[in-house]
Amino acid sequence: MINRLYDTSLSLLTDLYQLTMAYGYWKSGKAEQEAVFNLYFRKHPFQGGFTIACGLSSVIDYLNEYRIDEEDLEYIGSLTGSDGKVLFETEFLDYLRTMEFKCSVDAIPEGTVVFPNEPLLRIQGPVLQCQLLETPLLNLLNFQSLIATKAARMRLIAKDDALLEFGLRRAQGPDGGMTASRAAYIGGFDATSNVLAGKLYGIPVKGTHAHSWVMSFDSELESFENYAKYMPNNVTLLVDTYDSIQGVENAIIVGNQLRKRGYELGGIRLDSGDLAYLSIEARKLLDEAGFEKTNIVASNDLDEYIMDSLKIQGAKINVWGIGTKLVTAFDQPALGGVFKLAAIRNGSGEWDYKLKLSEQAIKVSTPGIQQVRRFKDAKGFISDMIFNIETPLSGKPTMVDPYDFTKTRSFSETECYEDLLVAIFAEGKLVYSLPSIHETRERVEQQLAHFHRGIKRFVNPHTYPVGLEKDLFDMKTDLIVKLRAAK
Repeated sequence: MINRLYDTSLSLLTDLYQLTMAYGYWKSGKAEQEAVFNLYFRKHPFQGGFTIACGLSSVIDYLNEYRIDEEDLEYIGSLTGSDGKVLFETEFLDYLRTMEFKCSVDAIPEGTVVFPNEPLLRIQGPVLQCQLLETPLLNLLNFQSLIATKAARMRLIAKDDALLEFGLRRAQGPDGGMTASRAAYIGGFDATSNVLAGKLYGIPVKGTHAHSWVMSFDSELESFENYAKYMPNNVTLLVDTYDSIQGVENAIIVGNQLRKRGYELGGIRLDSGDLAYLSIEARKLLDEAGFEKTNIVASNDLDEYIMDSLKIQGAKINVWGIGTKLVTAFDQPALGGVFKLAAIRNGSGEWDYKLKLSEQAIKVSTPGIQQVRRFKDAKGFISDMIFNIETPLSGKPTMVDPYDFTKTRSFSETECYEDLLVAIFAEGKLVYSLPSIHETRERVEQQLAHFHRGIKRFVNPHTYPVGLEKDLFDMKTDLIVKLRAAK
C-alpha cells in the first residue's frame, strides 16, 4: 500500500470540502471566475521571533505533476451523500477530466526569513482551481517551514558545531521523515542519518553503530575493535552502553590501534547520562591521550533549550545528533498556516476585495493582491510592508501597524528594498529556476545574518516591524466597517 501511495496521482491529497466547493462553483457558473488567494501564518512557532519559509520545491513538484486521472475520477464519482445518492454528476467529472492547470503563482523563495500575515504564496486563477489547491499547498508549506525554523534555532545555538539529524525512526511516517530531513538541512543541519534523503536530495549522510552492535559481542572493547577493523574510515564509537568513562578509555585503545594502521578515531558518542559532565571528562581523557581532534558527539532527546543549557555548563560537545524533538517539532507540532480569498473579479472585470471577519483581530484576514516589500539599510533589514500591487506606490509610502493605527512609519523614495514574492508559475507554466538545496541552506544563514539579534533570542524575542501600506490599511478598515454594518 505504501508503494502505491507514492506511485499514484496526488491530486486527491485534499479535503472533501474542497471538492464540494469546486462542484458548487461549477454548478453556479463561477468555476472560471478569476480569484486571488493568499497563504500565510498568524503566529511564529516556538514563541520565537522569526520563521523560515520552506517547502516551495515540493509545491513546484506537486503543481508540475498536477492531474486528475481516470482512477481519481472513478473514486470521486463513487462518493455519496447522506441520502445514498452520488455527490457529483457525470458532467462535473468530465469538466475535471479536461481541466488544465492555468493559475499564476507567486511565492517567497525558500530559505527566506518571514513573519506573520505575510503571504508566503499568492495564487491567482480560476476560483475552482485555486480552491482545489488550498489543502495540498498548506500541507506542503506548513510542516517544512516549521521544521526548517526549528533547525535554524538549533543552528543559532550550535554556532560552528556540527548538527546531525537522526530523527527518521521517530518521524510521523515515511513522508514525515523525508520531509523533515530536507527541511532540517535547509534550516542549517550539516547531515542526516536518512539514507533515502541523502540519495534523493543530495544531503550528506552520517552514521556509525548503535548499542546493539556493542551488545552483540562479549565485551565493549571487542565490539569497538571489530567495528574499527571493518570500517576504519568511519569510526565514531558509542561509549555509553555500559559505563561511559570506561567506554571512552576503550575508544582510546582502539584509537591507538587505528593510528598504527594510518587512520584516526573520528569521534565518541554520548547518548545518556549527564552530558555536560561526561563530555568534559571525555575531553580530558581524549586530550591527554593525544586525541585532541577527536569529536565528542552528543544525542539523547536534545533540543535548542538543552543545547543552550549544556553550552552554559561548559560541555565539550562539538557534534550534536538531534532526532525526536526536531523532526516532530516536539513543542509545537503545527505551524497554523491559512489560505484566504483576498480578491475576485466581478462581472465588470474589476476586482472585488474580500476579507474574513472575526471577533479576534488576529483572525481578520487582509484583502488585496499582496506583495511584501522588505526595506534595508547598511546594517540589515529594518521592516516589511505588505501592499496591494493594484495600488501604485508613489511618494513616501507609509506603513501602518495593523493592530495599532497610531504606529506608522514612512519610507523615503531612495530607501533600499526588495519585493519578496517572485513569479513561480505564469498561467500554469513554470517560470522559476529553483536553486539547489545547498544554495537554499546558504540563504537561511545569509538571511538571519541581516536581522537584528533581538528577533533571534528564544525568550521574549524582539518583534520585527511588519505593517500594511496605508492605502491597504484604509481599504481593510473600510471593508471591516461595511461588513460589520451589514450584519
